Amino acid sequence: MKRSRNKIISEILEICMEGASKTRIVYQGNLNFRTVNPYLQLLMKNDLIRIKPGPKVLYETTEKGKVLLENFNRVQKEFNEL
Repeated sequence: MKRSRNKIISEILEICMEGASKTRIVYQGNLNFRTVNPYLQLLMKNDLIRIKPGPKVLYETTEKGKVLLENFNRVQKEFNEL
């Protein structure tokens, strides 16, 4: 079954909670490098993830991203209870 765009975004936000490399996002999110780039750009543009300072490029979910993820999970839970 094909995942929705919102589901993929929520999975990326979840993966990036503690900081994640692009490779980790690709493998844990079951994506490929070509499809992950537009998602990362969209999330960074909307201040939902940021690049974590340090020697390696790691993506980290921002506070705004955490709020969105909590709201998404709440809505998913409501739909599952129907």
